[in-house]
Amino acid sequence: MAHEQCCQHRWPAGRSPELSGIDLPAVSSGDAFIFYGLLKQGAMGMPQHIDLEAAGEFEGPCRFRGEMYDLGGYPGVVAGDTLCRGIIWRMQDVSILRDLDDFEDVAQGNPDASFYWREKWAVLDDSGSETGELAQIYVYVAELDGYSKIEDGDWPLDAGQYRK
Repeated sequence: MAHEQCCQHRWPAGRSPELSGIDLPAVSSGDAFIFYGLLKQGAMGMPQHIDLEAAGEFEGPCRFRGEMYDLGGYPGVVAGDTLCRGIIWRMQDVSILRDLDDFEDVAQGNPDASFYWREKWAVLDDSGSETGELAQIYVYVAELDGYSKIEDGDWPLDAGQYRK
């Protein structure tokens, strides 16, 4: 179920001018993704219609720098300095990309109509040092006004403590 089907969002005009004219990164078999919310292996609310285990492999925990927010039942990440927690998933079957982008409300070619936008960010180890790998991550590009920051940068698998 896409976010717009389960949660209410605000769509302010002109909210992501820094993304205007920026294309999504290309994706190839073998590319890494950082999942930090509903797409994490075992997460409550993980989409049942997207078979991540058939299309790739979960490789384990990772860290990345950003700021994580509670968006009411799922998180969103923006650029920042908090050492956040995620899980690396390595894509094998690129045909799943459309389902992932749809789930994350990525409007192909139009960041102004998107809630998330795919970017490449550095994968970090537990100490915050770069591993030398870049991974695709879904970055929140809509308005954050009224949402709470998750100070420890860790969205729990059950997400119960953050739900509004």
